[in-house]
Amino acid sequence: MLADAEPVLRQDPVMAELVERHDPYVEPNWSEFERLCISIINQQLSTASATAVRERFFELLDGRVTPETVLAAEDDALRSAGLSRQKIEYVRNAARAFQEGDYTREGLADHSNDDVIDLLTEIKGIGDWTARMYLLFVLERPDVLPLGDLAVRRGIEQLYGNGDEELTRPEMREIAEAWRPYRSVATRFIWAEYESG
Repeated sequence: MLADAEPVLRQDPVMAELVERHDPYVEPNWSEFERLCISIINQQLSTASATAVRERFFELLDGRVTPETVLAAEDDALRSAGLSRQKIEYVRNAARAFQEGDYTREGLADHSNDDVIDLLTEIKGIGDWTARMYLLFVLERPDVLPLGDLAVRRGIEQLYGNGDEELTRPEMREIAEAWRPYRSVATRFIWAEYESG
């Protein structure tokens, strides 16, 4: 996808610089379920806090984060890893959903982005933001623009704003029109830049 996206993104001078500076596809090979758990952990946490909780969570489960290991883990152990009571409930809801349905890349291949969001948000604890992270990182859909993500909005403002005032979401959508049909790829570059700052 990156090879196809680069010529499109390079037409935007700001994005062309990011393409030169970052490789946003260097990351662990997590399973679909692991990714969903990570998105739940990341909800409303800073990057540093989320990383610390994720590492303790994976360590607690001996690196085997599956629906079965999550459901078998003791509440106290999950709490000691840094998960709130609410997030314990959410990862367990996700575990049960994965046992009952096929949320893999293959299982959702025929579903539109909107269908996937509808399906995922039926799981208590999975909101629009988490569903969009799943589309972007797990299903690797090419054209997702998650403006519900604070880092994405801040990143766009830093790169495209004039520094005086916040950009509105419609203004951000307008900026992102130049990235179609690869807004997901552009988003990864924006994150990479924001997190390196």
